[in-house]
Amino acid sequence: MSNRPIILGIVGDSAAGKTTLTRGIAQILGEEDVTVICTDDYHRYDRQQRAENGISALHPECNYLDIMQQHLGLLRTGQPILKPIYNHDTGAFDPPEYIQPGRFVIIEGLLGYATRQSRDCFDVKVFLAPPESLRTQWKIKRDTRKRGYTEEQVIEQLRKRESDSEDFIRPQRQWSDIVVSFYPPDEDSEQSDLMLNVHLVLRPTIPHPDFTRILNPSKSHLSSAIRLELDRDMGKPVDVLEVDGHATSEQVKELEHILC
Repeated sequence: MSNRPIILGIVGDSAAGKTTLTRGIAQILGEEDVTVICTDDYHRYDRQQRAENGISALHPECNYLDIMQQHLGLLRTGQPILKPIYNHDTGAFDPPEYIQPGRFVIIEGLLGYATRQSRDCFDVKVFLAPPESLRTQWKIKRDTRKRGYTEEQVIEQLRKRESDSEDFIRPQRQWSDIVVSFYPPDEDSEQSDLMLNVHLVLRPTIPHPDFTRILNPSKSHLSSAIRLELDRDMGKPVDVLEVDGHATSEQVKELEHILC
């Protein structure tokens, strides 16, 4: 069991920030020790076939979830896999690649928690849930700059996908250990590249750091920008950690000390 990797899941809707968060975590852990796998690689159809069949990539029927969960099970025990590759630039599939898991494995994508068997393979499950207005801005920015879409096409795609998002993506929030929601400090702001606040829902499904110093403002300088509260999420009791985007470097260092 000593060779078993630690597996982290990062799930969320399209353009919710999964890849950006994955890259940041990989940099912190050490990229040489991290294997990153995108579940988009398990699409059943390429972009043209999805358009012809009238099905979105968010729908379980558009993905080989059985192969994905089989591969997760192999990675869980430290075994290699031969993984398909979906090319977002071309919308087609590239030749598969041989993957030997590193010390850490990050699985990011749309449907990572869609089945019980898949969920059981993760050590930590994260779900990204930015406000829809912010996610829309991010998706327009990404798809017009990197994937050749017009703004009108992106907005229309979001409209067509809404029912699949509601039925298949957002319900996975209930299976996560941590829900991460980045949001602008000013709700009326239309700028998506500001120093964003973050709202963290911490479920009691995994151990979390001791945040006693945050709960006792008299012993901490964190309270002006970092707060811990009790709340409920999807009907269940949770801790909520709020971190303001204007937190000072000293406050961030103190929070880092608590977390590490």
